[in-house]
Amino acid sequence: MTPEIYPVILCGGSGTRLWPLSRKSYPKQFAKLMGERSLFQETVLRLSGQGFAAPLIVTGDPFRFIVTEQMAAVERDPAGILIEPEARNTAPAVLAAALWVAERAPDALMLIAPSDHVMGDPEGFRATVAEAAPKAAEGEIVLFGIAPTRPETGYGYLELEGSGKGKGPQPLARFVEKPDAANAEKMISAGNCLWNAGLFLFSAKAIIAAFEEHASGLVGPARAAVDDAQADLGFARLAAEPWDKLEDISIDYAIMEKSERLFAMPYTGNWSDLGGWQAVWQETGPDTNGTVCTGEATAIDCTDTLLRSEAGGTQLVGIGLDDIVAVAMPDAVLVARKSEAQRVKEAVEALKAKGAAQAVQSARDHRPWGWFESLVIGSRFQVKRIVVNPGAALSLQSHVHRSEHWIVVEGTARVTIDDEVKLVPENQSVYIPLGAVHRMENPGKVPMVLIEVQTGSYFGEDDIVRYEDVYSRT
Repeated sequence: MTPEIYPVILCGGSGTRLWPLSRKSYPKQFAKLMGERSLFQETVLRLSGQGFAAPLIVTGDPFRFIVTEQMAAVERDPAGILIEPEARNTAPAVLAAALWVAERAPDALMLIAPSDHVMGDPEGFRATVAEAAPKAAEGEIVLFGIAPTRPETGYGYLELEGSGKGKGPQPLARFVEKPDAANAEKMISAGNCLWNAGLFLFSAKAIIAAFEEHASGLVGPARAAVDDAQADLGFARLAAEPWDKLEDISIDYAIMEKSERLFAMPYTGNWSDLGGWQAVWQETGPDTNGTVCTGEATAIDCTDTLLRSEAGGTQLVGIGLDDIVAVAMPDAVLVARKSEAQRVKEAVEALKAKGAAQAVQSARDHRPWGWFESLVIGSRFQVKRIVVNPGAALSLQSHVHRSEHWIVVEGTARVTIDDEVKLVPENQSVYIPLGAVHRMENPGKVPMVLIEVQTGSYFGEDDIVRYEDVYSRT
């Protein structure tokens, strides 16, 4: 029998290519880009079912509670969640995952998958993985390639040995970096090239052996980081000191391009890495005029245009537009020619240079207990909307520079103010004096929403003194 497959979902990234929806603080894999579930949730579900173990997630500290919350929402539990002290690209992440899996299931297969891809046929992809699994169980490394539909210059390619007409995993001749248009045309015409999807299948033993052969300098620090990992609320924090010694390098450069014997498994279903707004436009399904409207957006006499409003209550209207992307968020708006939308990285860098928080910080600040967003900011006040998940609680805390007024607009809050604990129902309010030790909790079964009015001289999130915290942030 083929060993059980451990999906390893890589869940980092800075999210700049889909700014302003995707940002460093809340990258695209967690956003509901293509429906009611996030790309991460769709990936978790796609890699579930017969033959698959629970997934191992590799992510960064800022995203650990987002991962657990989104997995719980689709009723899936992880096999483990590895927290990287710092992002070190895909090679260290995959090696750490392999060492973790090898300790628990030495003969298991590992399916390495990014968390932000779109596949329209999950069942078909699982069947493709099953077809490739026997080759991986033999100790070979299998890469998944996408049957190309156009001469794309934005992807790397996998060139197969022979005609590429065979069935199952086929020997790989070489990697091809992102080609120019002319070479992309030639490869498509040859018929033996696939898009490199960044998906891999191998046994834990095989990939560890490949690292020992081709990137031995990574093995010692990665093993120490795994061996010395600290358990923290169900997460495994990889040890920071050895992790800092690891080179920032992709698995393609560290292993794949050095290995002499690789196999490529073609996948013929729909696939996209959503590498920019043009890809979102294409995958969302333009109408007969080539127009896509998402959210509170309206197109009048527009062609080949994407209009997307993520700003609640804000109507985005386009008139007579052609080849335009317009994305409205509560705190930022992008307008660009669709053909120039890949340059959005330049916008992020320009905003960073100006010191604009919107470059990296999402309008909603996601926390273990829920999220908040600033609605109005003045010189001596700030107004926030705060959403607390059922059963969740903020830390017991105090402030040095501000007092707070809380108005509950949905649900019921349990509020602690110094020695007093009381319930505050919907349409009621409570005042938190400056310096008071306080906490809010949601004892109910639905999200609790309140409006917070802060008054004082400073409103930064570092003006918090924590005394107790169920999320170990004290």
